[in-house]
Amino acid sequence: MSEPAAGGGYRVLGSETVYEGRVIRLVRDTVAMPGGGDSVREVVRHPGAVAVVALDDEGRVVLLRQYRHPVGGYLWELPAGLRDAAGEEPLATAQRELAEEVRLAAERWSLLTTTYSTPGFCDELVLVYLAEGLSDVDRPEGFTVEHEELDMTVERVPLAEAVQRVFDGSIRNAAAVIGLLAAAQHRAAGTTLRPVDAQ
Repeated sequence: MSEPAAGGGYRVLGSETVYEGRVIRLVRDTVAMPGGGDSVREVVRHPGAVAVVALDDEGRVVLLRQYRHPVGGYLWELPAGLRDAAGEEPLATAQRELAEEVRLAAERWSLLTTTYSTPGFCDELVLVYLAEGLSDVDRPEGFTVEHEELDMTVERVPLAEAVQRVFDGSIRNAAAVIGLLAAAQHRAAGTTLRPVDAQ
């Protein structure tokens, strides 16, 4: 959730779609500035995403090594996915992604944190869940492993080691960095989490 601008500042005067792709849409907005005048902003409209900090009973977190074309290499990440299934609630998306990517289900789910990935130019909101009480499951019926997922590596790492990897610079995916640090703080301090259906 973002805090709305006060007094009608930053009003959108006009908007045009520059590009529409399979996942994103690029728009050019003309925005009225509160001090007068206007400015043009290019904005990537995104359906949003979920990520899952899946912690097993031994305190290990599930990490994925996946090739990411925009950065030209592999990144260590959390199980995650787009909120691109029509009508699917975010928690259901997280549960589905956990089953599809790492063949796991969880007994207990909590909303760990939410984050705008790159709010300077994109409206993508990522909901990061904490999943505990893990058990093995089959991949959902109809799901096919393809493309980068064929080359994906799955590893379980002690949470403290995963956090150290953040500080070493070997984990750089934003949702993973945020999720791992939030999970470590939650476990250390017993922070209160929002309801699982919050946004």
